[in-house]
Amino acid sequence: MSAVGPLDAALTVPAPAVVEPGAYARLRELVAGGGAVALTGAGMSTASGIPDYRGPDGTRRVQPMQHGEFVGSAAARQRYWARAYVGWTRFASARPNPAHRAVADLERLGLVRHVITQNVDGLHQQAGSHRVLELHGTLDRVVCLDCGEVTTRDQVQEWLADANPGFLVAVDATSPVRPDGDVALPEAQVQAFRPPLCLVCGRDRLKPDVVFFGGSVDKGVVERAYTFVEQARVLLVLGSSLQVMSGYRFVRRAAREGIPVAVVTRGGTRGDAETTVGVDALVGDVLPALVADLRG
Repeated sequence: MSAVGPLDAALTVPAPAVVEPGAYARLRELVAGGGAVALTGAGMSTASGIPDYRGPDGTRRVQPMQHGEFVGSAAARQRYWARAYVGWTRFASARPNPAHRAVADLERLGLVRHVITQNVDGLHQQAGSHRVLELHGTLDRVVCLDCGEVTTRDQVQEWLADANPGFLVAVDATSPVRPDGDVALPEAQVQAFRPPLCLVCGRDRLKPDVVFFGGSVDKGVVERAYTFVEQARVLLVLGSSLQVMSGYRFVRRAAREGIPVAVVTRGGTRGDAETTVGVDALVGDVLPALVADLRG
């Protein structure tokens, strides 16, 4: 499908009221030309009830699980799985919001070629995006760090329910879900929790198939992402402060290759110096209006 046509006419849908019109017009121009690759962050999913690690000022509000701690400490794995067991039902019940659906619409319009997401919630796929590269993996898959056995998160949840009867009844069901998909629990409840064991090797080193902070993204995934960026006409950064190098590196690569970078997110980003046009707004306020405009 071809990209949307010329831009010499007036915008068919006005820019959202919270957006500076000149920035919106430039964003529209870049996206309308097609060939975009979207790089998405946690700000895409906050309207779906999945919180961000950072506020609009870029300050980290939640201390995430660290890769080294999880791998090296049985107590850390017990704490993670106790919290994640409680939080999973609510995390998994999250549904795509208008921003996710707008990105899928842009793909259907032939304007977005690929989505590189830093999120681990699968909401882009649920919204209808087909060309999604999960940079940091997905929470709905679990892998054994010792024997490599892979299973589904739903299966692990069933094992945990069998091993911890009555555990969910004893916890505070109102505790908010955290960005890792877990909830905060009192230490006494964590200590009483029985973490999952691998059914193949019997070890307790089951890990959600995601990249925790301090871990490394698979090199093959990184190379695929670089290829997508280098072939893009524009890199469209959505809902990310770019504070983490795993996402910021693609902005740097685009700038080095002379590829425009358009950013839609609240607040400033680490990539402000490489940004061609920045729209300081919620993705849910901008993207649906942009899709309606480009369709018009």
